Parts: sequence; structure tokens; C-alpha cells
Amino acid sequence: MTRAPRRKARLGKSRLSQVSKCIIDHQALPCLLNLLNSNYKKSVKKEACWTISNITAGTKDQIQAVIEASIIGPLVHLLQNAEFDIKKEAAWAISNATSGGTHEQIKYFVSQSCIKPLCDLLVCPDARIVTVCLEGLENILKVGEAKNLARTGDVNLYAQMIDDAEGLEKIENLQSHDNNEIYEKAVKILETYWLEEDDETMPHGDSAPLEFHFGGGDVPVPSGGFDFK
Repeated sequence: MTRAPRRKARLGKSRLSQVSKCIIDHQALPCLLNLLNSNYKKSVKKEACWTISNITAGTKDQIQAVIEASIIGPLVHLLQNAEFDIKKEAAWAISNATSGGTHEQIKYFVSQSCIKPLCDLLVCPDARIVTVCLEGLENILKVGEAKNLARTGDVNLYAQMIDDAEGLEKIENLQSHDNNEIYEKAVKILETYWLEEDDETMPHGDSAPLEFHFGGGDVPVPSGGFDFK
């Protein structure tokens, strides 16, 4: 889920990591935090979020540096409340961090309330950002499945939080999206984190259980997609 810089000279991942290290080593993260928090014009905040998104595409240590600079909270605030152009860059920053971060780091992002704004952007008109948010939510759900992390009994706590944020309904609706990548990712997420839970609530009878297979073409997804409400 990483991006190379959008400047004319695109950097490889190793070069990008070196640039991020330089930013961190020269104590520039507090400057970026100030840009997020202060009353700068939209273009400045957008560029600050973009810069942070490239740092969070780096190593776990670089992600940790962003956390320790107290950037995540203001970043999530912009993700929830800023203009769409800023939200897009903030979404990249959070999603990149969930992709390369440790379980503990991802738990911290959740504690900073990143789930709801990621869910809210699932209805935006930009297909690439919808995909970015889906991937971020999927990374969070993976941590929710991990043993002794976010589980409460047999319940994935993060799946419940996504449901509470009206994210489950939005993911279900993405099964009818024109973009095939979005459709496939939505189906995969529903199959992995909600279908099993739904099956367990079905009454047992003499007939064999209904099974859905994805990707092989054996049994089609039900018309209209899955609905777990």
C-alpha cells in the first residue's frame, strides 16, 4: 500500500526510506505536527499529510517515530474533519501505517479513533481512496483476529467497532461497486470476518450447510451480495 512520491523524480522504496530517515534525524516531525495543528491553508496541510504518508510507508521504527511525535491524533482529526483533498492524504498515511506497523502500533491507531473516518470514506467517489481505506480496515481486522490482542471471547472487537461505525453496511454496499478490485476486496473482508460469525447463528438442520466459494467460480456470490444485518 506504499506510494512513491508524486514528484517528477520517483523514488524507490529504499530511497524513500532514506529520505524518511533524514526527515526524522533532522527533527522535522515536530514541524510537520505544527503544520497539521495550525491554521495553514489547505495546500500546506495536504502536503504535510502527504509527507507523513511516505514516512509511514517506511520501517516500523519510522512509524514509531511518527507515533512518538504525537502526529497520529491530529492526523486522524484531519481524516475525520478536513476537506476531501486533505482527507485523501491522511487516509494514505494511516493505511500505510497499518500495512507496515506492528500489532501494538495498529492497536494504538485504533485507540486514536481511526476506524470511523476510514469507514466514512468508503462512500467517497474516489475508487483509489476507497481501496486504501478498505486495506487499512482489513489490516486492523487482522490484528483483531490475533490471539490475546483485540479479541473478547470469540468476538473480533475491531469487527464490532467497524459495525458500530456503520462500516459493515458500507462494506456490504461495495459488493455492487463498479470497480472490480473494490468488489473483490469487499467480498473477501466479509467472507473472512463476518460470514463465519453469521453461519454460527444459523439453525442446524438435516440439510448440508450452504457454502460460498470465491475466485473459483464454483458457486456464485448471492445476488446482491452478502447482508449480515
